[in-house]
Amino acid sequence: MTSPTTQSPASLRVAFLGLGVMGYPMAGHLQRAGHSVTVYNRTAAKAQQWAKEYGGNAAATPAEAVRDADIVAACVGNDDDLRSIVLGEHGAFAGMKADAVFVDHTTASADVARELYAVAREKGLHFVDAPVSGGEAGAKNGVLTIMCGGDAPAFDRVSATLGAYGRAVTRIGEAGAGQLAKMVNQICIAGLVQGLSEAINFGQRAGLDMPLVLDVINKGAAASWQMDNRGQTMIDGKFDFGFAVDWMRKDLGLCLAEAQRNGVSLPVTALVDQFYGDVQALGGSRWDTSSLIHRLRVLSGKA
Repeated sequence: MTSPTTQSPASLRVAFLGLGVMGYPMAGHLQRAGHSVTVYNRTAAKAQQWAKEYGGNAAATPAEAVRDADIVAACVGNDDDLRSIVLGEHGAFAGMKADAVFVDHTTASADVARELYAVAREKGLHFVDAPVSGGEAGAKNGVLTIMCGGDAPAFDRVSATLGAYGRAVTRIGEAGAGQLAKMVNQICIAGLVQGLSEAINFGQRAGLDMPLVLDVINKGAAASWQMDNRGQTMIDGKFDFGFAVDWMRKDLGLCLAEAQRNGVSLPVTALVDQFYGDVQALGGSRWDTSSLIHRLRVLSGKA
């Protein structure tokens, strides 16, 4: 089920935990949509900066931030980061009111989603895993794609609110399904970026006018978001923006671990993950994922 994002939900009390490159603007969209937002960030100065910029509130702990909130959203780094803000005496679950919904936008494992869903239900709370796609630009522009797992009634309660920063908010299935869908997304992207890198590198070595070539083939079957948004910057060798290689390797690690558990072969994904390891070794840990082409240029002595 995909929720329309044009609906304007009533003003709610919302908490947002984690103000990184994604969470900071996402929380801002909620405040601008008319909700009363309280934020928490591990670096308190970032939370105070957000509160000053958007006019919301900042709290010292997750438990304090979520007090009286109808919806709690989070976007942190990984499974351990997520547990650290959810569990324990200062965690979100300790402060949330009965029947409130926790929405996790972290790209994490399906296992931790199922784990925290079970803990939430024991405490009379709701948990929706809701990883996003669209990157930093999607978060800033409020046009993320949000893939959700969890109980349908909980999803229905939060879907319109998530429309503040999501252009498509879809329930995929039960707890963990959102994370599994995000893994599918990342598997697709890994192959696309490697293919686009090889194609551009090939075309440049052949002496083609690659901006012209991409303009032509982007009108046909080869068209993709990656070509639209990264083709020219890959031609120019510009990578100091976007979704970092470190983050992609974390995500691909989740994909490969899940594949090992369920017996699926991911040969191309495993290979691209190794290629990203090469990019890290070249100093590109924080480069955009399109930097795979730089590896090919180094190999050919054309970097």
